[in-house]
Formats: sequence, C-alpha cells, structure tokens
Amino acid sequence: MKKSVEIIGLPIISITEGRELGMSKSLLIDAKNGKVAAITIEDQDWYRGVKLLPYESVIAIGEDAVTITSSDSILALEDAGDYENMLDDNIRVIGTKAITRSGTIEGCVSEIFVGDNGKIEKCEITKKDDSKDEVTSNQISIFGKQVTVIDPDNEEKKTVIPEQPVQQQAPAQPAAPQEPAAKPQAPAPQAHDHAAEEKEAAEEKAAEEKAKAEKEAAEKKAAEEKAKAEKEAAEKKAAEEKAKAEKEAAEKKAAEEKAKAEKEAAEKKAAEEKAKAAAKPEQKQPAGHAPADKAAEDRRRRFLLGKKVARRITTDNGIVIVEAGADITEEVLQKAKLANKFIELSMNIQ
Repeated sequence: MKKSVEIIGLPIISITEGRELGMSKSLLIDAKNGKVAAITIEDQDWYRGVKLLPYESVIAIGEDAVTITSSDSILALEDAGDYENMLDDNIRVIGTKAITRSGTIEGCVSEIFVGDNGKIEKCEITKKDDSKDEVTSNQISIFGKQVTVIDPDNEEKKTVIPEQPVQQQAPAQPAAPQEPAAKPQAPAPQAHDHAAEEKEAAEEKAAEEKAKAEKEAAEKKAAEEKAKAEKEAAEKKAAEEKAKAEKEAAEKKAAEEKAKAEKEAAEKKAAEEKAKAAAKPEQKQPAGHAPADKAAEDRRRRFLLGKKVARRITTDNGIVIVEAGADITEEVLQKAKLANKFIELSMNIQ
C-alpha cells in the first residue's frame, strides 16, 4: 500500500527497453469503483498533451521508480477513450471535504492510500484542530469532486440485533403441553449472533491496530527523514561558516603580514637613509657662506619626508601645523620652518 505522495514524482522506467519514459504527475481516480485508474505522465513531449499509464500496466512501485514492461503501455489522449470521462470529472479526492451522511464536516482529505491493485484502501482526514484520522474504503460512500461522503460508524451498523424480541414473543404462544419442548430452539440464533459480533469486533480491532501501526510507522519515517534533513542542513551550514571563518582568518593574516612587511621595508629604508646621511661628511665652506647648512637642512628634510608625526605640533599661538599620526609633507616642513618648530617636529616622529 502506497501513499499518493510516494507515487507522484517518481520516474517511469521500462524494464525491457531500459529507459526512462517520463515522470508520474498525478493520479486519475475512478470514483465509481473507488480506485486509481491510471497515472498521468509528464515527459519531454508534454506540450503534445496528457499521456496515461493504466494502473494495471504497472509492475511495481518502488521507493525510486515506477516500473512497467514497455513504452507500449503508455496511452496518448486520443487513444484513451475509456478514461475520457474520468479526465472530464477530474476528481482528485485529496483536498475535498470529508462529510458524513448526517451532514457533519469531519475535516479535509489530506492523503489517500492505494493498494497494489489500485484500490483506494483508506483516506487520511485532517481535522480542524490539525489532528489526523483515517477512514477505510468500506467507510467511504462517495468520492465527489468537492466532497467525500464518509460513514465512520459503518462497521458498528453491522452488529446483529440481540435476541430480546424472541423472549418477548414467548408469552404470546398458546399454553399447549408441547410448549416446553419448543423453547430450547430459541438459544440457537443467540449463540450465532454472539459469535458474529465477536468476529466483527475482532476484525475491527485488528483493522484499527493495523491502521495505527501503519500510521506510527509513517510518522516515524517522516520524523527520521525530517531529522536527517535538519542534520544535513546543520552540517552544511556549519561547514559553510567554518569555510567562511577560515577564509576571513587567512585574509586577515595575509593583510597583517603584508602590513608588517611594508612597515619593516619602510623602517629599513629610513634607517638606510639615516645611516647614509650620517656617514656622508659635510663639506667645509668658507666663513660667511651657508651652503653647508642648507645641505644639512636638505638631508633632514629628506629624512623627515614621509614619516608620521608622534604628536600634534602647533605654533606658539595654538595654530595646528600637523596632527598626530599624519604624514610629514613638504607643506608641513615649510609650516614648521616658518613657525620655528622644525627641531620640535624632528624630535617627534614615529
């Protein structure tokens, strides 16, 4: 027995041709006989119209595919004369209101269970409080387009009427001498009725237990599949987050290493320039000439250019020459020189 959801969406496989012929799209219901008449198929030529697979042509319905003998079993719409009325009726069962003969809406049909011969063995009904119940095929009166008429108490109505009327009729018999001999015949129908009641009760209990076991098995399977899907989703998310974190860490490390290398290169270059400037002898100039002082100043300017200021340098009246952490430029050097802050600037570099 299969749920409709376990049939719809499966590929149709020909076991003699070894190829896939399409996907099962929906179930064609024979409402009059309470069974699935055919499976509608969607293939690469879907635009040519509906194609049908008669249910009696199905070999098996597995977890992964519906198997048939060959593609000859599949009918085009123009060849499906016996199914045209069913296609016109378009009875789905699922989604219809489940209503009793007395006019009480029990809920909505949310699933059907199909036997190996295509017969709809039972229907699952979702009630208003979202609880679920099941009715068997002998409790279903009509499969309609909008409603499914059910009779939940059908099995109870089969109970045989007790033998009380027989006891009530006994006083009405004539008081003949043969009357005591006729009375022993009355218990026979009573014993027969009792046995029938017990048999029906046992069958009903067995059917309920079977339905309960199938429902529990289906719920367990659904819970396991849900847990598996949630676990896989969590593992996938964790893997993505781990990969993202590793990537960010690698990028951060690369940026830090690059910054460190650049800083070391700059410091090395500055040290080399400083050493070079210190090692270069100053040329003696005749008294009264300033080229030597200018050369020394130029060396200091070159040394300071590009360095960062350790603290804010201001003029005597509070005007900012350069902010802490800023680069020393020609403009900064010119301002410092004019404000007589060149030496102070030279002593406060990073």
